[in-house]
Amino acid sequence: ISPFFFFFPMLTVKKMFYYICLFFFFRTATRKKKMNSHRTFFFFSQTSPQKKEVVQYRTPPKKKSQDYVELFFFLQVYPTKKNVLETYHFFFFIRILILWSERPTKLNASQARQFKPCIKQINFPTNLIRLEVNSSLLDYYTELDAVVLHGVKDKPVLSLKTSLIDMNDIDDDAYEEKDGCGMDNLNKKFSSAVLREGPNNGYFDKLPYELIQLILNHLTLPDLCRLAQTCKLLSQHCCDPLQYIHLNLQPYWAKLDDTSLEFLQSRCTLVQWLNLSWTGNRGFISVAGFSRFLKVCGSELVRLELSCSHFLNETCLEVISEMCPNLQALNLSSCDKLPPQAFNHIAKLCSLKRLVLYRTKVEQTALLSILNFCSELQHLSLGSCVMIEDYDVIASMIGAKCKKLQTLDLWRCKNITENGIAELASGCPLLEELDLGWCPTLQSSTGCFTRLARQLPHLQKLFLTANRSVCDTDIEELACNCTRLQQLDILGTRMVSPASLRKLLESCKDLSLLDVSFCSQIDNRAVLELNASFPKVFIKKSFTQ
Repeated sequence: ISPFFFFFPMLTVKKMFYYICLFFFFRTATRKKKMNSHRTFFFFSQTSPQKKEVVQYRTPPKKKSQDYVELFFFLQVYPTKKNVLETYHFFFFIRILILWSERPTKLNASQARQFKPCIKQINFPTNLIRLEVNSSLLDYYTELDAVVLHGVKDKPVLSLKTSLIDMNDIDDDAYEEKDGCGMDNLNKKFSSAVLREGPNNGYFDKLPYELIQLILNHLTLPDLCRLAQTCKLLSQHCCDPLQYIHLNLQPYWAKLDDTSLEFLQSRCTLVQWLNLSWTGNRGFISVAGFSRFLKVCGSELVRLELSCSHFLNETCLEVISEMCPNLQALNLSSCDKLPPQAFNHIAKLCSLKRLVLYRTKVEQTALLSILNFCSELQHLSLGSCVMIEDYDVIASMIGAKCKKLQTLDLWRCKNITENGIAELASGCPLLEELDLGWCPTLQSSTGCFTRLARQLPHLQKLFLTANRSVCDTDIEELACNCTRLQQLDILGTRMVSPASLRKLLESCKDLSLLDVSFCSQIDNRAVLELNASFPKVFIKKSFTQ
């Protein structure tokens, strides 16, 4: 967040308005100073090796949030208006909890804007606002500059036609709450209440069991709850564990609690892919409740998403390591409240193929143990892990143990050098995606980028963001050796010329994204000429230059 500071004239007591500008309290579920990363915007994110497996979760079509940021303001007010200031590509806001929501739509604009959604009225004061965004329709990553909350100190007097939102009505999906199918009522819908005898179901009874299961597989979780109340036949189908092989509970983060998990237990005994990201914060899910759920439902788990689940502690990771022997993918992204010693338990998950530890407090000793025992890793994210003392040691262990590694995120590694890169390049020849953005200790003069290009011929995505030492020699080596390259980010370099970029574009026929923003030798004229010669490549040049 790069805040602007606003100065407003003194306000009279009569107005009683507080113009509050955010500038230091925030919690984000996203990476980088920009709200979303290269992996979340537009179609480029879908080409990552990490995205090859696509799972159809039960997710309501209206709820497509990918990232969020929570804003803490100085004073509690009854919100009357909210302004979001954006200067570098627009966000696709999904909702401002609990004040506003809409589906994402494509915007075509490159100028700054002040986003002013028409917010709902609430009957309680607040100084906490949560912005949820979806970046799937964006051409490029965006920046959130400032958020201004307008509100009144005293409860507003509204007309009889105006209805206030109650504090308990967190979920903004109106029809779910009206029909009594929000997460507060999931427990009732999934309970084993005895259904009254009704008439037979006609020809529906004659349909094969598997066909009915296939039909019901298209329903969202709340719809499944409703259907379970209609008759015994459909209740049996709606409670079948086969309906919960892939379960996404992230859209219901606001109201998912221990009771919800307890009533889902009997139906999730076969669950393989479980998404609990964003859930359980502020005491909604306890360690005991999470542990009970996994002890019943963890034996078949293959993939577990726990991004931004701040209820997790060492006990939770111990339970995961004991109850989920088949786990192949674990996402602990932004679980920054986990103590360093908790990560030692991950080493017991020897079948792991995908591990995301972005922005966690994992320490070097625990990570070395994980790498030693989890030799099947194919996808590893260690971005912004500030507790690691020596990334060269980590890179050496990765090169020695993780021979099958395909994607590696080392974004903002503070001390990796050419020695670590040499071990990595020689030990992981199958690497397809490598993020070395904002790694200040890597210098082109050491030959580290040349070594990468020569020893990693399968590279498809390479991020060298904000490395000013990248030069023409590095680009020419990529052109000669990495002909499968699809994405290259050299944002911020001063040493690359249009001539070397042309060689790269001529050699890498699959290149779809080239980011040359803030590259001093690449002016707008050069970009236009390259665009004309290579129209299929999205060449990004910052419009602020």
